[in-house]
Amino acid sequence: MASNGNDIQQPRPRKAVNPQVERAYKQELNAPSLTIPERTPAGTPAPPDDAPPSVIATSAARRELRKKTKGRMFPTVEYQHRVSYFDPRSDYSNFRGFFVLFWIGLGIMATTSILRNLKEAGTILSFRQWPLFIENIWELAISDLLMAASTGVDLPLNKLYKNSKGWLRWEKGGMFVQCFVQAIWLYVWIAWPFARDWTWTAQVFFTLHTLALFMKMHSYGFYCGHLATTLQRLKQLDLPINPKTPTTAAVRYPRTFPFPETTPTDGTADEHHREDNSDDDENISPIIQLRNDLAKELTSPLGNTTYPHNLTVSNFLDYLLCPTLCYELEYPRNPSRNYLELFYKTLAVFGCIFLMTITSEEFIIPVLDESHLRLQTAPTLIDAALIFAETVSSLLFPFMVTFLLVFLVIFEYVLGAFAEITRFADRQFYSDWWNSLDWLEFSREWNIPVHNFFRRHVYSASRGVKLSRPVATGITFFISAVAHELVMGCITRKFRGYGFILMMLQMPFVMVQRLPWVRRRTLLNNVLFWICMIMGLSLLCALYVLV
Repeated sequence: MASNGNDIQQPRPRKAVNPQVERAYKQELNAPSLTIPERTPAGTPAPPDDAPPSVIATSAARRELRKKTKGRMFPTVEYQHRVSYFDPRSDYSNFRGFFVLFWIGLGIMATTSILRNLKEAGTILSFRQWPLFIENIWELAISDLLMAASTGVDLPLNKLYKNSKGWLRWEKGGMFVQCFVQAIWLYVWIAWPFARDWTWTAQVFFTLHTLALFMKMHSYGFYCGHLATTLQRLKQLDLPINPKTPTTAAVRYPRTFPFPETTPTDGTADEHHREDNSDDDENISPIIQLRNDLAKELTSPLGNTTYPHNLTVSNFLDYLLCPTLCYELEYPRNPSRNYLELFYKTLAVFGCIFLMTITSEEFIIPVLDESHLRLQTAPTLIDAALIFAETVSSLLFPFMVTFLLVFLVIFEYVLGAFAEITRFADRQFYSDWWNSLDWLEFSREWNIPVHNFFRRHVYSASRGVKLSRPVATGITFFISAVAHELVMGCITRKFRGYGFILMMLQMPFVMVQRLPWVRRRTLLNNVLFWICMIMGLSLLCALYVLV
């Protein structure tokens, strides 16, 4: 509204008063005998009887809001007992945004490399390693197919163990035949890339695939061999019982426990058997109980497959494709395939390989080339040591990125893609290894398929022949260290034992970290784990390449 040429500012409409506050205010004004306590619960003096209405209204509002804090006329900030998201006491675990940030950072790295190459060389990217990827590709594909097909020798062998009534029965000579065939198979296919003089990229892929299929062969052969013995015992119970009929308790094959803490410490199958049948009728006949136990051992946990109906080509091929190294009669399956998810995972595999190639081309190979030339002209041993230390330091971050990409491409995308193809439902291929406090915990959570295999076929088998837990653990680490040294030898064509020694040193390091006064310092142990992990990768690379 305007008056005499002057603008008059009108006030904005006022928000309605809170009905609860207004009601309390009216009750205090209209009360016939207003009794106001001398002090409020919060210790504030109560207004006198002749106080202004505004003071009485404020006192009434305080009492009302203390009962239930809501609907204040002025915006308030609610303060509670809370911790930050990164506080160790916080239960918050959704950090997907950092995963997205990781990929954005790698995208920035790739974009920067492309722009630099365009400026300096006039090309998008210069892959010096590209010839290594394509040099033996067709020979690699044919050899890999033949190697995978040769694992099928397990199927007729296990049928032979099942039907044999002589020395080829599993518990007699069948186990030795299986071990001999596996040893010949492993030697032939490990030596093949060396004999053909393949590039390191082809040889590493072929060696890793060979080791994976070897573990699959071993698990299939030994588990089905155990079931063959179980079936023969069950058939013997159909005959008249005599003193020669074996009536010892049914032997349960070692299970794959996710963590050692959940595994019985004695490692005996009889203890497993008693636990599983604790609710059985104690008055049942021992022969009937034994027959039931043997029949249960021959049946899959889901109850849809029974030995020997699993000894088929289709079952064996399905097992080869499933992302697991431990054979079971049956696996949990998803009802259908998600082809869009399969496409994304396949695309991610090639994307990770692309980023790993950029990382090595831009940040690893140039450092190693320069250090190699500098070491050749180093005047003293001290200068050479300083150059080596500088090389290790320069490789720390690139190898950390490469390590994370290798983890993602194998355990999230490759295994996830095969799980989608086979509808394999159990897709926990890793746990939260990034929170590991020692190397033993890391070995359990970083690679669950391999951990399950070693737990079932190496550790439990060692415990089954009455070896102590430290000895069984040492044998498990020894076999794993030999396999890692083989892979490093395929990459560098040098068998120096650096990787083997560093991996075996993990055992005394774990013993120290398991001491009570050290174990309680979780943050320190996790920091030490990450330092050793990143330092070890770059140190191994520098040792194998430069020394």
